[in-house]
Amino acid sequence: MTGKNNATLTRREVFIRLWQILDPEKPAALEDIDRIPLQMRTKKGSPIRCCVYKDRAVLKYKIMAMLGFNSADEKDELDRLSDYFMDRLKLKNRSEVFLTVADEACSACHTKQYVVTNMCRGCEARPCMMNCPKGAITVENNHAEIDYDKCVNCGLCQKHCPYHAITFLPVPCEEVCPVGAISKNEEGIETIDMDKCILCGKCISSCPFGAIIEKSFIPDIYREWTNNQGLIALVAPALDGQFRQDIQHIYGAIIKSGFHSVAEVAWGADLTAMHEADELKDALLQDRKLLTSSCCPSYKRLANNITPDIKPFVSETLTPMAYTARRVKELWPHMKTVFISPCVAKKYEAHHDPNVDYVLSVEELGALFAARDIQPEDCTPAEPVLTGSDLGHDFSLSGGVSKYVDSACKGEYEKILIDGIDKKSVRTIKAAAAAAKKDSAKMTFMEVMACQEGCIGGCDNIVTPGQAKRMR
Repeated sequence: MTGKNNATLTRREVFIRLWQILDPEKPAALEDIDRIPLQMRTKKGSPIRCCVYKDRAVLKYKIMAMLGFNSADEKDELDRLSDYFMDRLKLKNRSEVFLTVADEACSACHTKQYVVTNMCRGCEARPCMMNCPKGAITVENNHAEIDYDKCVNCGLCQKHCPYHAITFLPVPCEEVCPVGAISKNEEGIETIDMDKCILCGKCISSCPFGAIIEKSFIPDIYREWTNNQGLIALVAPALDGQFRQDIQHIYGAIIKSGFHSVAEVAWGADLTAMHEADELKDALLQDRKLLTSSCCPSYKRLANNITPDIKPFVSETLTPMAYTARRVKELWPHMKTVFISPCVAKKYEAHHDPNVDYVLSVEELGALFAARDIQPEDCTPAEPVLTGSDLGHDFSLSGGVSKYVDSACKGEYEKILIDGIDKKSVRTIKAAAAAAKKDSAKMTFMEVMACQEGCIGGCDNIVTPGQAKRMR
């Protein structure tokens, strides 16, 4: 789904209400967390589902997921959200699973299928029936009917209907998953196979019921603030343009919200580009046939889990986040680092990086600003403790990595740009790996971004890629 939708607004309202309760300067009772579902779904409001009580239950399980608990973790339905929050504060070892399905929120969509709508005219031509290779369509009472026991979802009926009366009814999350990691369990609820999942976040954006939840570090950051622990925000280049304000004012807003200082991850992008350019030079000298970028953790999970043939060709260079976090820890070892992220995949990467303590999504940061009534344009502009180049800032754009590497490496090679991972691009990546094994192949540098338009298209951003580009 693109543009505004109510599921996204609901999620953001939850974040805002959480931050309002978890304000160290205006301490509130943690039991107020229990009232969030009641405040968001009042008896006087119009329910989204069958009744307000169902809506409240759905919100409870969504918030549980944000706090790091699955529906299966519930031992007693009377356990309160504040109890889960306190349990989360005590947790020292976090799970590396950062994506879950809130069972109560999942609507158990029908299996994808073609459906005859009431626009059917029962025409004499009956091209839907005549062109069906399985004889799955009959016409009764001047209306076409599909026998789903025979239907193979070939789509020929839809193609041939002159009235466009046949529509395809997808399962949105399954439809967008590029690696087939989402499927229904025996109860019809969607489940995520984390051995396949690449954490691209497409399912989060596509689910019309907001049932797929990204786990949050908000409780951890609250704990650090209450312990007076200094936090340094590692700001992804994708943040530029998210708040319709110049980046220095956004940095000022981050510091005003409670962070000690800000470091630009574009600083690390400069190192990443330099090292990837060196790898490319070595590949040219050694007559290797393929090198791919290493910045996107979703792509690296794809290489490890789904397309292992491409794995030997993935750059060994660290990501911009990794280089920046390592330098910050060298300079300020007593500080905790918080990466400001455009996507869920970075939470997985941070979990395995000893120099990154926590991750906040751009969406969660925006909710923090809203909860504290912080307007970036009213904040004092701030300078980062580490600053990246203009090319480093362009790492958040599709093609930005290639542009930087190309400027540092002169040689004869071809370029392939994967602008968003989908089923088609997965085939392209597999084909590139196969081609690289042939002696006749030309040297190729392939940049892979899981999100269309690059990191500015990440699932955790708050404006569209087009809006972000205009504001950069």
